[in-house]
Amino acid sequence: MTAEPLGATGTDAVPLFLRDCWYMACLGDTVRTGGLKREMLLGEPVLIGRGRDGKVFAMRDICPHRGVPLSAGKVLADNTVECPYHGWRFKGDGQCSLIPSLVGGEAIEAAKIKVRAYHACEQDGLIWVYMPAPGRETATPRGEPPKVDVPNPKPRWHVSQLFQCAIDHAVIGLMDPAHAPYVHGRWWWRVRMKEKQKNYAPLANGFVMTRHKPSKPMYGILGADVSTEITFELPSVRFENIEGTILGRKIKVVGFTACTPRDADTTQVTQIFYWPAWLGFIRPFFMVLGPTFLGDDRRMVEMQKEGLKFNPSLMLIQDSDQPAIWYHRLKKAWADSVANGTEFVNPVKPRTLKWRS
Repeated sequence: MTAEPLGATGTDAVPLFLRDCWYMACLGDTVRTGGLKREMLLGEPVLIGRGRDGKVFAMRDICPHRGVPLSAGKVLADNTVECPYHGWRFKGDGQCSLIPSLVGGEAIEAAKIKVRAYHACEQDGLIWVYMPAPGRETATPRGEPPKVDVPNPKPRWHVSQLFQCAIDHAVIGLMDPAHAPYVHGRWWWRVRMKEKQKNYAPLANGFVMTRHKPSKPMYGILGADVSTEITFELPSVRFENIEGTILGRKIKVVGFTACTPRDADTTQVTQIFYWPAWLGFIRPFFMVLGPTFLGDDRRMVEMQKEGLKFNPSLMLIQDSDQPAIWYHRLKKAWADSVANGTEFVNPVKPRTLKWRS
């Protein structure tokens, strides 16, 4: 088989949003101590907060009393969130701790009122929120968020843009290995077409393009012996682990990309790079090219949206679209495991892919 149809998502067989997964909600430094932030995740309003003790928490951003966003309130000294409408207070686990208007004797107990709380954690300078399947809101998370594989990881540079497309089109557009000459090519950035061959292998919940010498000249800033390894992990996270030598010192740079579905029609795409503090002189390179190339991808999916209005039949071809094929198969396998309560089985097998780009 050299091609296969692009299956529809948002169905019972393959839901648009995967559940029982960690999603990157925002960068940690966007939520100050005692601060609140509203984020849409999978079409749900989520309050991201940081207590005055520095710990992050997440809950549904709707007060159960009159529907006001709790993110419009404030964090009090006892680390509760106060609703701005009537002063109802909620702990980080969502339990109501006070209803100021009560005088005593009423047939209502504040402690029995709860806002949906989400598991949240902060690592590598990122805030992650676990989005459970219905009925498993209080269950222990299925695994942990993916980690950045560098010592003392700290985001050194980032860019984020809102893509006007569903999560699937954002993910497979960014992992597409054949689009660069057409989407990113310009007079000052020529991409010469040539045949490429890369080896792929399965990961616990994704796949990896195994370590190889990159063909793009821009990697030369990280030394003559530079090599890279690119991984994809469900639900929508990509890592590029780059190694090289500069000034006789071995270095590792990690590029992290997260596609965060805000709702059915919009996806936040965030790219973050981690490198040793002394390597800061490479920052201007990313400041110039990063927003430009991500903007290219954003404009392309927005152009694609014009055609998708007519619900056309789409296809994926071998070998250049094989990562996209794997993504859809991974997504279905995960959705099936969640729905059936069974162990996830990765459908990806080791394989060598060839294409021209």
